Amino acid sequence: MFGSHTGDLPRPRLKTPGLLLEVLSTVVFVVAVTVLFDLAIPRSLVDGHSMEPTFFGDDRLVVSRVHYLLGQPQRGDILVFNSLRESELARGVMLIKRVVGLPGETVEFRDQRVHINGVALDEPYIKDEVCRRRCQDRAWQLGESEYFMMGDNRNNSNDSRSFGPVPLPKIVGRVIFRYFPVALIGAILS
Repeated sequence: MFGSHTGDLPRPRLKTPGLLLEVLSTVVFVVAVTVLFDLAIPRSLVDGHSMEPTFFGDDRLVVSRVHYLLGQPQRGDILVFNSLRESELARGVMLIKRVVGLPGETVEFRDQRVHINGVALDEPYIKDEVCRRRCQDRAWQLGESEYFMMGDNRNNSNDSRSFGPVPLPKIVGRVIFRYFPVALIGAILS
């Protein structure tokens, strides 16, 4: 009964899925990973000149949605947020701007300069001196969870000066990396 002949006993079969099931499982996995990656770290395309000289038209950026799960935006952070204008919101337009004013602060323009709670803000990142026509004397009192957003190219930027403060729920995330053009690839440090 227990002889040395193993050829008489049937060999156990491995239960392996068919090729179609294996391909389908792989495709589902790749799609799930891609969707999760896009939800956590979406990509964005710069359209226009409002963030020059920091970003130029057609720059491609990586945005982190997870940065603000544990903290709040800080002055100087560059954010992507959903447009506040109804016509743009319906088309899914997102804007890229720099945080200038934080919740509870008074943002004031005086003599073409930004003042926060009465103190002039040092802004080495702006492109050119702001012309009087684009930066008339005016003040905003920010509410709880409101941020004042401005482009670095103040003379050519559609920002909080025209549409008001941005509420926290409209913020998509923080720009963390530029991956195109190749010559400018790198982390974005605010």
